Amino acid sequence: MSMMSIEEVANYLGVQPIRVERLEREHLLIAKSKSEDGKPLFEEDDVARYKQLAERLGGI
Repeated sequence: MSMMSIEEVANYLGVQPIRVERLEREHLLIAKSKSEDGKPLFEEDDVARYKQLAERLGGI
């Protein structure tokens, strides 16, 4: 299980980090844990599934 930071998710999805924070806040992308500094960490498989779903629905 590989964990991704907000910045890594933003790069993967091609969006700004603030957008990833909003997705997490709105429970559209669920953080699995928190980093040492309290930032959310996301599971790589969940991010890939979110990207696939978002593309099917018309974009991220």
